[in-house]
Amino acid sequence: MGSYSAERKEAALRRMLPPENLHIPVLAKETGIPEATLYRWRKRALEQAGLGSDHEPSSPWSTADKFSVVVETSSLNEHELGEYCRRKGLYAEQVSQWREKCLQANASSSAELRESRQREREAQGHIRELQRELKRKEKALAETHDQAPGSPRCCQLDRRGPSSRGPMPRGL
Repeated sequence: MGSYSAERKEAALRRMLPPENLHIPVLAKETGIPEATLYRWRKRALEQAGLGSDHEPSSPWSTADKFSVVVETSSLNEHELGEYCRRKGLYAEQVSQWREKCLQANASSSAELRESRQREREAQGHIRELQRELKRKEKALAETHDQAPGSPRCCQLDRRGPSSRGPMPRGL
């Protein structure tokens, strides 16, 4: 691993960070510094500036603004994206992160919607099953109630007289 002077490192960082935002593979070819070294330098510089890859910088970009940037840059090639980012004072990596977050948000909401619909279908099926069971039990209860002694239907049979119940027992 080569040792590089502070001036050379600073010059490379200036070229790969805003406003230039030169892509690291291009810078590596121009300077002869390995890509891994350049990535490491950039990562450390971003972390020192509070722009580490773990979290986004606190910025004036609203969610709607970020979404607009994602939409505007969706059809740009790598060179055009670099120019766009330089004009806006952004990093290409920020735009990539914002694009990923938009995609994840849409994916999770559609998955949640599918799961919600599935739960709703299952609940509707369960409700229909319970309604059928309730209807069956109400019918069975009505039949049992009609056959019970003292019920109006049972008493109606008694008022019809002996012919409807069959012969009267002897000895009564």
